[in-house]
Amino acid sequence: MPATSETTDQARLRAKTRLFTAIVVVSNVAGNSALTHGMKQLGDIGNSPLALIGALFHPWVALGVALLILWTLTHMALLSWADLSYVLPVTAIGYVLTALSGEYLLGETVTMEHWVGILLITAGVTLVGLTAPATATEHIPL
Repeated sequence: MPATSETTDQARLRAKTRLFTAIVVVSNVAGNSALTHGMKQLGDIGNSPLALIGALFHPWVALGVALLILWTLTHMALLSWADLSYVLPVTAIGYVLTALSGEYLLGETVTMEHWVGILLITAGVTLVGLTAPATATEHIPL
């Protein structure tokens, strides 16, 4: 039985949603990790606006900011066709990956309580990920 246009469109939407979800998660984790690494190399720069602007020129900070810009743009695109109630829970796997990055790449200590929370997040992401990526057919103005 040949695929109908509707099922082909649904398959494309599902593939596009998965791709953009992966980009959102990876760019968020990598961006925050690079930004943290760069800021730790700079040390305490205080809260001076000029010092913060100067920090943007550190290579790791600049990479982190660029990745977080990518995160923002792909997140915006993803939210333009997929429901918020699907996107946020599924992209929450980024919290898990961020904790792993902190522990194993940045040398941070992640406590047992944090790992229990991460396990709960993972369970929630799994449950939401088992559902189809919903897209609203009608948008209700706020």
